[in-house]
Amino acid sequence: MKKSKVLFVSQAIFPYLEETPMSNACRYLPQGIQDRGKEIRTFMPRFGLINERRNQLHEVIRLSGINIIIDDTDHPLIIKVASIQSARMQVYFIDNEEYFQRKHCLTDANNVCFDDNDERSLFFCKGVLETVKKLGWSPDIIHCHGWMTHAMPILIKKNYAEDPLFAETKVIYSIYDDEFDKPLNKKYISKVAGEGIPEAELVRLKDPNYVNITKHAIDFSDAVIKSSEKIHADINKHINSLNIPVLGYHPQETYIDAFSAFYDEVLATESVMAE
Repeated sequence: MKKSKVLFVSQAIFPYLEETPMSNACRYLPQGIQDRGKEIRTFMPRFGLINERRNQLHEVIRLSGINIIIDDTDHPLIIKVASIQSARMQVYFIDNEEYFQRKHCLTDANNVCFDDNDERSLFFCKGVLETVKKLGWSPDIIHCHGWMTHAMPILIKKNYAEDPLFAETKVIYSIYDDEFDKPLNKKYISKVAGEGIPEAELVRLKDPNYVNITKHAIDFSDAVIKSSEKIHADINKHINSLNIPVLGYHPQETYIDAFSAFYDEVLATESVMAE
């Protein structure tokens, strides 16, 4: 029996960023899933405050060198990698000088969200998929962590649905308590439409606040995991209105086994169809 392949796309991973419930889960979950017999790959953004020397990041030349088009502009994609030796696990980093070479992650020194977070998020998601294509690695599941991954479900279901590597891929979206205050750029809907996706599929992005982009991600996902005890009430109501597999919150002691069993459950269900 072949190993299932799980692609983890994560907004934050400890120890590269500070320890939070999300970064902690995204550090230990891939290791736990690998230990339970599945094959894994793990990606995160190469935010500028990550110390490359201390964490021994190095560029993967054979994977770098392509351009990602965002809003009709070419942006060079740089791929770096580091190893968590104790976990026998590699982490791939999506990098770009314009989007990620700043000393803060999602907000500036005054805790104000960056105006280009919409493009940074879209670049990150597209960069992951293009890198996975270069690796020639076909994931059975893509598990998304954090709102920066919210574009992944629609990209898989619309833009990459005909790609043999992703044709059978299931997308699981984890919901965290990671709400932001300032909506994304008002032009975001046109930037996503520029990917060849009809605006009729993007109605929620007309007002790209946290709740709407999260609902949009859920709409194109095959399954949802409640990865925080506290979930925004509107999002929770939306999850409960859909006929897709949902895994409730599990604490640190049980979540890895619960997620592993949930992956198997999702793989046995029919996929959300790209219309």
